[in-house]
Order: sequence, then C-alpha cells, then structure tokens
Amino acid sequence: MKAFIIDRYGSADRVHLRDVPVPQVGADDVLVEVHAAGVNPLDCKIRDGEFKPILPYRLPLILGNELAGVVVRVGSSVRRFKAGDDVYARPSKDRIGTFAEFIAVREDDLAGKPKNLTMEQAASIPLVGLTAWQVLFETAKLKQGQKVLIHAGAGGVGTFAIQLAKHAGAVVATTTSTSNVDFVKHLGADIVIDYKKDRFEEVLRDCDVVLNSLDGATLEKSLQVLKPGGKLISISGPPDPAFAKELGLNWMLGLVMRFLSHRIRDKARHRQVDYSFHFMRPSGPQLQEIGALLESGAVHPVVDRVFPFESTKEAMAYVETGRAKGKVVVKVK
Repeated sequence: MKAFIIDRYGSADRVHLRDVPVPQVGADDVLVEVHAAGVNPLDCKIRDGEFKPILPYRLPLILGNELAGVVVRVGSSVRRFKAGDDVYARPSKDRIGTFAEFIAVREDDLAGKPKNLTMEQAASIPLVGLTAWQVLFETAKLKQGQKVLIHAGAGGVGTFAIQLAKHAGAVVATTTSTSNVDFVKHLGADIVIDYKKDRFEEVLRDCDVVLNSLDGATLEKSLQVLKPGGKLISISGPPDPAFAKELGLNWMLGLVMRFLSHRIRDKARHRQVDYSFHFMRPSGPQLQEIGALLESGAVHPVVDRVFPFESTKEAMAYVETGRAKGKVVVKVK
C-alpha cells in the first residue's frame, strides 16, 4: 500500500510517499481501507519530533491521526464490526498512521460513521471532536448556564467546541480574527472577542472554564477571566505532573513536566483556579455519542479544504499556516 512516512524527524522534506506492507491484523483489530484522513497541527509536531520524549515512535513512521473508511477485515475477537461497515476513528497514540491506504485500528477505538456525513466530513471529526468532548464534559464537567471561553474559535477544535458547549446550554465566548466574527457567531458563540481590536482579558469576567489552544502568554492572561474555582484547561501545554502519571512516564520526565508547568500551576493556585493539561485519548464509545449529535444536526463538521492524497504534504503545510477555518482533510480513496 502507499503511505506518507518519515524516516527521520525534521521538517516537511522528511515526509515521503512510499510503498509499505499492509498492516497485520491482531485478534482485537479491524483493518480499515482509509477513504479520508484529517490533517492536524499534531501531525506536524510529530513529524518535527516535538513528542519524542513522551511518544517514542519507531521509525520509519506513517503519519496521520484520524480517519474515515470502510472495514476490510476483522480480527478473531472483534464482534461489533464486519467487512463493509463504514467507520471513523482516532487511532491510539501508539497506532497512528492514517495517511495511508489501510490501517489496523483497535475495535474499541472505532465507531460507525455518521450516516449523514461524507467520508471527508467524517474524517474531520475524531481528533477535534474527542478533544472538545473530553475537555468540556470530562475535565471541566461543563453545566448548563456556565460561561466558557474557547480560544481560537475558528480553528479545528474551536469550531467543534463552540457547538458542543452551546448544545450543552453554556454561555460561549470565543476569540477570533475580524474576518471570522460572523462565522463563529453562526456556530453559536454568544460573546465574540476580535483579538485584533480588543484584549479578551479586559472584556471577559467570571468564566467557569477556559479551553486554551494558544501560546503561554494567552494561557496566563486567561487566568484573569476565570472566577475562583474555575478551570483552565490547555491542549497546547505545558504538560503537568498528572499527565506524566497518566502516561506512566519515568520519574525524570515527570520532574521535567513538573518544572515546565510550575509557573502556570503556581499562578493558578494563587487565583484559586485549577490548571490541567489535556492530551486527547481515543474512544469509540464517545465517537458513537458524538456521531448521534452529528446525525441529529445538533452539531456539524466544518471543513475548510480537501486535498488529494498525493498532496498530503501540501495539506500539512496549509495547516501550519494557521489560516484554516475548521478542518483540513486529505481524500485517500
């Protein structure tokens, strides 16, 4: 099969289209023919080696972290899927590789593709959908009537998180550029801060939750808009000791993460705010719940551009510009 791989960590020129073997299928695995794959900043960070200390991948490595496709074959222990089923998934962090014609995915990480979505639309959902779901409903325990600030509302996570939070009955604030103000309002944002004109920390007060996907300066400013007891949750770092424990990292890496997050944890503690770092985990059952919302029309995918499979490197470069409105997808089949 054809796949986009890296032999060494580095910039875009390290990514190559190669012929590689079709993956082996274990007892709990489902072999999926990939029809479309979502492209994310995470793919570029893995390519560049930013996650080497915590995700020690063996090279060569097939890139790609989410997919939609059709089941080709199932392992002996698989009961929920059969050949011919339309599915979508975010594979486990140690089983990535969706920029390929086939991938073997654990049964527990798969869900049936929402029937009303195209393959390209479905492939745009798993990573951002699970991230938003887990941050808002597991970590933040968002309740009806609470106020949540979602940074970068026009981005991949932002577009989905706005919709989920609004569906849950929250008051939704977001930051975006001038050109995207009407767009995020249409998604459901109640309060929109144009960061080119205003400073969000001077406009907002008494937020219960902040979802941060931006830089460290934005993270620290976000403390100012939270009420005591509020929750600051970052998907862009810095990782905290709880994350090191969750991944079972050695004591040295745990110490490094404690050091990296010390400043923000200390500032949060002084403001009586809880800080946590979130790294999304795969979940077929949660994708099934998200799929039900997609089929009902409560939320919808936002796809900026679809690239052909052979242009996967160009798709990654476009994601790196930070200008995508919603998600970028490659059409594999």
